Amino acid sequence: MQQINWGMIGCGDVTEVKSGPAFNKIAGSKLVAVMRRDTEKAKDYARHHGVPKWYDDADKLIHEPEVNAIYVATPPDSHAAYAIKAAEAGKPVYVEKPMARTFAECQKMIAACEQAGVPLFVAYYRRRLPVFLKIKELLDSKAIGEARFVTISLYHPPRSEDLQRDNLPWRVKPDIAGGGYFYDLGSHQLDLLDYFFGPIVSVKGQAANQAGWYPAEDIVSASFVFESSVMGSGLWCFSLSDNLRKDRIEIVGSNGKIAFSTFGREPIKIESAKGIEEFQVPFPQHIQQPLIRTVVDELLGRGKCPSTGITAARTNWVMEEVLREWRAKV
Repeated sequence: MQQINWGMIGCGDVTEVKSGPAFNKIAGSKLVAVMRRDTEKAKDYARHHGVPKWYDDADKLIHEPEVNAIYVATPPDSHAAYAIKAAEAGKPVYVEKPMARTFAECQKMIAACEQAGVPLFVAYYRRRLPVFLKIKELLDSKAIGEARFVTISLYHPPRSEDLQRDNLPWRVKPDIAGGGYFYDLGSHQLDLLDYFFGPIVSVKGQAANQAGWYPAEDIVSASFVFESSVMGSGLWCFSLSDNLRKDRIEIVGSNGKIAFSTFGREPIKIESAKGIEEFQVPFPQHIQQPLIRTVVDELLGRGKCPSTGITAARTNWVMEEVLREWRAKV
């Protein structure tokens, strides 16, 4: 390949700023076609973003001769089907996170891409955001000594749409999303820690639906151990009042600790023998652009992408293990 001509399946909110425009801002990359089942919305997206072609049929986009790579930006229940179709058409795939609803679906996607000889990438874009690269640099340079353990705290109030029983968002419907906000948000955190410390090899968890607003779990706790022997724990709760909102990961090492936000833009805070330091790292306009650049680089033979089907499937496995006991009860 000399240029990556992207076809995008799904034109939802995530594609408006986070990802869609980035494909045209990377050397050797161009967004040439989009697809949405709603014809008028597909046409409007294409017109608004200057995309030459639009479709209301995914199969037609996948088999568009000009398209040589596919971006799947739909809810998770269709990730596997579209990724497999793209692979069968001989086209590399970049799929939104979480990779799929289940670990089994992830394995099918990986197998299809391996059989077709095409790469599979997943949009865990925090692996290339400058703020998290700075944290990795601090960890690798032993700024807090040897990492010992990590704790995740994510507390969110319900969104207004979470309380609309007759019109719930797909993110709280396990048959579409795989789980609830733990799958939607917690997956980013677990993948990021996989990037820092390697795979999680042992995990146990508890979950419940305490508020009863929607079908998915709304509180989750977990303990886990990484291949590197670093230990971790997490608590995710999505039924608290706004004044209790919290977004914090703390990594404790033998000589200090690092604290940071996953979804906010607070500075990184490091405490060590040197005292307290803070690092404020800017975010790019299109937050997926740094990762998409690595996807394009790999497809053009000039680099490697750190977020693949193999790495992303590990996060699906961890989330399933966390929810295993609760799901056995419901």
